[in-house]
Amino acid sequence: MSKKYLPIELPTQIQLLQKEIDSLRLEVNEIVQKTSAFENILRSKIEDELIEEQELSQLYKLQKKAKKEKRQIQRKLGKNYQESTGIQTTKRTVFPEKNSKEQLQKKHLYREAMLHVHPDKFSMQKDKLDLATEITAKLIEIYQSGDLASLKAYHAHIFNGNTSLQPLGKPIQTKGSGRAYLLQERKKVLEELSLAKNRHTYKILTEYENPLTFVDELKSYYKNRISKLRKRTRTK
Repeated sequence: MSKKYLPIELPTQIQLLQKEIDSLRLEVNEIVQKTSAFENILRSKIEDELIEEQELSQLYKLQKKAKKEKRQIQRKLGKNYQESTGIQTTKRTVFPEKNSKEQLQKKHLYREAMLHVHPDKFSMQKDKLDLATEITAKLIEIYQSGDLASLKAYHAHIFNGNTSLQPLGKPIQTKGSGRAYLLQERKKVLEELSLAKNRHTYKILTEYENPLTFVDELKSYYKNRISKLRKRTRTK
């Protein structure tokens, strides 16, 4: 009789998925920290150029504004000037119905989850209080800015015990295992990782033999920009 190999159980799949997400987040954080430290070094090397460029840019904006105001005054002094009396129409914004079926579903899921994981319910369990606060903050974020599918996924994630925080009270029946939420999170973290790796300064840090030679490129760029701004802001 041949031995049958059973598929990995769902809880184990969820644990592996969560472990992958944690690993990806760690990688993102490391890249962001390295990039930020390198950018701070670059800024310190071109501090004078940055300050002068910012000052000249601000001066240029003020001069453009003054010229625009001067032209408006000149037009008003002209013989053919007429004050605009037309009524401006604004595009009507269509808001969704407050009591739409989707909104009611979201409100129900949100309240149901909040009732079971609110930090006040864990005030006597210090080891769970921080986790409850974190879960609650995420729940509020998804409720306010996410769609119904995202809220359903997080609701299932909570009530299937995937947060390591067992909700208090009567068990809630949910559709799905909460895996959908983790898949969404993995997609989001992968996007963050892609953005972090494609940041220009990170590429320089990892691809240049000596990343600090980029300082010369920056100095050349700002020298050219400052020269142009000086010409534009020069007064007769």
